[in-house]
Amino acid sequence: MLRTPTGGAGHGTAPSGDTLLSIGAVLGRLRVEFPEVTMSKIRFLEAEGLVEPRRTSSGYRKFGPQDVERLTQVLRMQRDHYLPLKAIREHLDALGRGERAPLPSQQRQRRAGAETGPAPRTAARIGREELLAASGADASALDEWESYGLITPMPDGGYDAESVTVAKLVTDLGRFGLEPRHLRIMRAAAQREAGMVEQVVAPLRRHRNPQTRAHAEATTRELATLSVKLHAALFRTALGAHPY
Repeated sequence: MLRTPTGGAGHGTAPSGDTLLSIGAVLGRLRVEFPEVTMSKIRFLEAEGLVEPRRTSSGYRKFGPQDVERLTQVLRMQRDHYLPLKAIREHLDALGRGERAPLPSQQRQRRAGAETGPAPRTAARIGREELLAASGADASALDEWESYGLITPMPDGGYDAESVTVAKLVTDLGRFGLEPRHLRIMRAAAQREAGMVEQVVAPLRRHRNPQTRAHAEATTRELATLSVKLHAALFRTALGAHPY
């Protein structure tokens, strides 16, 4: 027995009589145009609300023609326009409501055409003093974090923007008695997870199709999001074994 999903913009509700496909069958159809797509990718798009397949009483996913078409649209917009999933979801939902909704990339191109000169680029790095001011740490603390590999300066001596987040978290953890030497295990785990993601994405970056190579960055972000969610879930599960 199939159930119809609730909520959303109505996608995933194939009319009665339409052929319903398993996730494996959907994967086979999508790979004709998107050879790099995986089951994990389809599940990720479902988790992000881009598609809502039906479920059997046993919990198996069943996709209707509308679901397959929606997945195709999502993958094309990622590949051809490099749009974030939020923008894609809003665009498709607007179309589902019967609205005339140009792609966000098209809107940006129109605005850019009305402007003179390129837009200024946002700095991707900060200086040492900026990092210390943003994190509230002193120079000796930053030196210690660097010695344990928690923060790594760039060749020019600057730091990426994420270093501010790391510095603040290390500072907060320090209030509970966790010193930088204790946090090396977290750094090692993060490096292993990053290495795993790199192994998955590497074939995309070596692909002959330039669009597939460009899509590697979006795939990296999605894999990172899934890895973080899994890490958090496993961490909560581990803490659940030890009441606190």
